[in-house]
Amino acid sequence: MHVIAHGLGGRTDLPLDAAGAIAGGGVAVAASFLALTLAWRRPRLLPNAGRPLPERLARSLDAPALTLAGRAVALAASALVVVVALAGPPDDRTNLAPWALLVTFWVGMVPASVLAGPVWRRVNPLRVLHAALCRITRTPVSGRRAHPRRLGYWPAAAWLAGFVWFELVAPGRSDPRLAGLLIVAYAMVNLALAAVYGAGWFDHGDGFEAYSTLLARMCPIGRRDDRVLVLRTPVTGLTRGCAEPGLMAVGCVLIGSTGFDGMSRTTYWRDNVDPTSVLAGTLGLTAAICGVTALCLGATRMTAALSGDRHVMTRARFAATLLPISLGYTVAHYFSFFLLEGQMTVILASDPFGTGWNLLGSTGHRIDYTALPPWLTALVQVNAIVLGHIAATVVAHDLALRTRAGTRTTRDQLPIAVAMVALTCAGLFALLSG
Repeated sequence: MHVIAHGLGGRTDLPLDAAGAIAGGGVAVAASFLALTLAWRRPRLLPNAGRPLPERLARSLDAPALTLAGRAVALAASALVVVVALAGPPDDRTNLAPWALLVTFWVGMVPASVLAGPVWRRVNPLRVLHAALCRITRTPVSGRRAHPRRLGYWPAAAWLAGFVWFELVAPGRSDPRLAGLLIVAYAMVNLALAAVYGAGWFDHGDGFEAYSTLLARMCPIGRRDDRVLVLRTPVTGLTRGCAEPGLMAVGCVLIGSTGFDGMSRTTYWRDNVDPTSVLAGTLGLTAAICGVTALCLGATRMTAALSGDRHVMTRARFAATLLPISLGYTVAHYFSFFLLEGQMTVILASDPFGTGWNLLGSTGHRIDYTALPPWLTALVQVNAIVLGHIAATVVAHDLALRTRAGTRTTRDQLPIAVAMVALTCAGLFALLSG
């Protein structure tokens, strides 16, 4: 059985000096921190700032017809993937489902959410099915009880941890039948929970919707508190500073999993660890997530202690700064993977059941690995990690100024800056040591 490989492992011809790139990335993040402490003396990323979109454009983006069309397409595509997974070709080389799930959906959700906003929340097929079930059973969409606030994003973090384990470690993870069964099981569990907690469950309990919505905080198009669509600085949506339980866990799972994906492709790992060992993979993934968590918690605790503000909820306000780092890691690791391996989704969609159809004119085509030159891959990968950490440093600095009304010192923020530099160097090492 062929296992779908990730983009990081597919390009070993990148024209980069690893040591120079790692050192340069760390210096760039450190320099940005020093520049911020000198030149950025007051909060500038205002949550409700932004220029309102033209009224006609805003109406078009909010049109119910657009929502209905998106939901119809998402529901039909999801149903097709499940049917093909369970009844289509048994080999992942010719079955659409694993490619659609692990490449097009999982990776493609990132640029879609960052560029277009919380698209998955708007078209989520589970919301459509939940509404239909409520109408059939004549039960309220709001459920029988409220979603516990203390849970926050913890259910989403658990779902995402399970998914990245399946994606990176599970045996037979590209088996179409297994992929189809997992999609069905995921839907059934979340629909059952939504029947209890209502449609609000999907906000924080559906791992994929929560992931998309969090990424959308970095979208250049956002909503003010009065629901007006505005064009804004991309990271403005991260500065609301609300303490949300489980948000740091989501960020650490995403960063740790991409870090493990990189480390598992280094020469050291390949030479010393059995790549087929589920135990080794599970321990490695757990260690990567725990390592990132320890670094982030340690940095925020030290910052809180140095500033004299030890309240745990205040420290939790900085959890959103992990999202730009997660975005940078994801782009770096999966940029070439999405654009190259993602071609298989289109190729296989032309003949989803392997019956000889040629619906899209792409049946029989092969992946064009020359479509993405190595220099461009290298440029995107290195800059994604560095810029992601710089953006996180900017947001953390702005939030720090809000927390103490502009009185924080460089010393107070130093632990977070050191953590940013360490994550930058570690991310670049994992990326360039394959």
